[in-house]
Amino acid sequence: MSWVVLIISGALEAVWATALGRSEGLSRLGPSIVFILALIASMAGLAYAMRDLPTSTSYAVWVSIGAVLTVVYAMVSGAEPVSMVRLLCIGAVVAGVVGLKLAG
Repeated sequence: MSWVVLIISGALEAVWATALGRSEGLSRLGPSIVFILALIASMAGLAYAMRDLPTSTSYAVWVSIGAVLTVVYAMVSGAEPVSMVRLLCIGAVVAGVVGLKLAG
């Protein structure tokens, strides 16, 4: 169960990071509210997962999921360019997370 919560928390990290960018320095109400709620839920999920999983693994997986989803969303939405190098780097991050899971 901790792994499921950690994955969801990582996805919520991508939500709050994207919302923070759209909030324009927390000056727009809607994205600011999404940022705050997703941040709280993401941190709570990370804390829950860390009760059963090692801190180093939990944090690395959480950050990686958030980073990968944030970049993928930016590329899909057209905010950032898509390139083979970017895709290979995202693949490397995903492979690292899978490796952490398999090594544990």
